[in-house]
Amino acid sequence: MSDKTTIGVGMIGYAFMGRVHSQAWRSVSAFFDLPLVPRMAVLGGRSKESTEAAAAQLGWADVETDWRELIKRDDVQIVDICTPGDSHAEIAIAALQAGKHVICEKPLANTVEEAEAMVRAAQAAPSSVKSMVAFNYRRVPAIALARRYVEEGRIGEVRHVRAAYLQDWIVDPEFPLVWRLQKDKAGAGALGDIGSHIVDAAQFITGQQLVGVSALTETFIKERPVAAASAGLEATGTGDMGQVTVDDAALFIGRLSGGGLASFEATRFAFGRKNAMRIEINGSLGSLAFDFEAMNELWFSSGGGGFERILVTEPDHPYVGAWWPPGHGLGYEHTFTHEINDFLEAIATGANPTPSFADGLRVQRVLEAVERSAAEGSRYMNVED
Repeated sequence: MSDKTTIGVGMIGYAFMGRVHSQAWRSVSAFFDLPLVPRMAVLGGRSKESTEAAAAQLGWADVETDWRELIKRDDVQIVDICTPGDSHAEIAIAALQAGKHVICEKPLANTVEEAEAMVRAAQAAPSSVKSMVAFNYRRVPAIALARRYVEEGRIGEVRHVRAAYLQDWIVDPEFPLVWRLQKDKAGAGALGDIGSHIVDAAQFITGQQLVGVSALTETFIKERPVAAASAGLEATGTGDMGQVTVDDAALFIGRLSGGGLASFEATRFAFGRKNAMRIEINGSLGSLAFDFEAMNELWFSSGGGGFERILVTEPDHPYVGAWWPPGHGLGYEHTFTHEINDFLEAIATGANPTPSFADGLRVQRVLEAVERSAAEGSRYMNVED
């Protein structure tokens, strides 16, 4: 008999993010030695039939079609929010007020005001109630190792950050108008969906914040077929057309709190790039470079030489010791397992998990400054504290 405590999880949303979160909840106890064992108690969705089918496939014990009822349940101590951004704030605030731990997909909200309200709710909750925003790329072992190198001073003073997130999943102008292309549901386009990841990764690795930006954004395809049905990143369209109300691409430069310069590019119109989340950091003593399409590799240069390839699969590398022998690489889904592990560890020990809702708010403020700059002819905008 195990003497570990079971903790009930209720997850709201079961599409792309719901599937990977479910995989993480299922696998975390098999690989990480935690004092808490998650029980996948209930899955929330709008359609009873579809939610029941998803629950059976993904491993959830029960379903609810009203997220408010899910939050009320006594067998739910953690609420996992995997819905579009327009519902994050309402669900998270209600869950925190009910005394539930909350993990919320990124970006934290659709607006700064919503994110601020979520931070206030997190701060007002008892200290035993934990909350975290799900920037999973922090949990890539190579990115965590890059942060360690910066903290150890191995690249010296940070002078440049170059970050890009390149995808091609909506290059087809006939791809339907799914929720990610509608501002009222998604908040922003490539900027919020993938740009938020590289903003958070840059701030995480360097330990610094973006304090100002100058930006350009563009929507290349102004209208698309209205979606008849969608699942994850796939959809079918109707004969009607609807307006795209978010950006397709965003470019911006910025300054870090330590004085370094940074550049960012987020686009879903880069033919041939499937999930090229890239970051390079140049310091006074060396450089680091990473590309998620080769996620088990970190490139490091020091002392004036060229780059050295580090295969990040050794047991002393972040998170890797829980998995396979050296050389046996990890994948996308493992980042979510690491994320859930860290969240459960924080709940069990009483620590404050990161990235916090306050960290998510900081990213939201950068995104807002980018949008304001682009709307005002690329005028340099300070990022508000």
